Amino acid sequence: MTKRNIEKLLTRCITDNKENIYRLAYSYVKNKEDALDIVQESIYKALTSIGLLKNPESVKSWLFRIVVNTSLDFLRKHKRVQLVDEEALEFYSSGVEDVYPDIDLERTLEELPLKYRNVIVLRYFEDLKIEEVAEILNENVNTVKTRLYQALQLLRVTLMEESSKEMN
Repeated sequence: MTKRNIEKLLTRCITDNKENIYRLAYSYVKNKEDALDIVQESIYKALTSIGLLKNPESVKSWLFRIVVNTSLDFLRKHKRVQLVDEEALEFYSSGVEDVYPDIDLERTLEELPLKYRNVIVLRYFEDLKIEEVAEILNENVNTVKTRLYQALQLLRVTLMEESSKEMN
């Protein structure tokens, strides 16, 4: 496959998955502007390193890996400081009742170690196959399966503990 054809394949992949790419970046940084910056930087990295793509059939997982790594680099550089965006600030300051039924799940996910959160986000929020998750995270398929199982166990235990506290 020629470099030009691979570039077209990458461009189509970016276009077809733009919402997923943004959502993936946002799941790490929790800020619109930072997520957009990560998406932009990831696309730039993908376009400038297109020659490193060994298998054109795996362009999607290659691109997602770039987004994950760029997100993790961003978090490292900014020491995981999470700024609250304007909408969230307005929402919390307005005294409005919480309308998110899954807020416990979101909070519990945030508390998970990164290696577990990564597999949950990619598998369930991005709806990727375990093999794709393994490729994106550059891990063995069995490692991903084990982490997924452990992450679900941790989530289950934590959510059950929280619900039992609420009942008392």
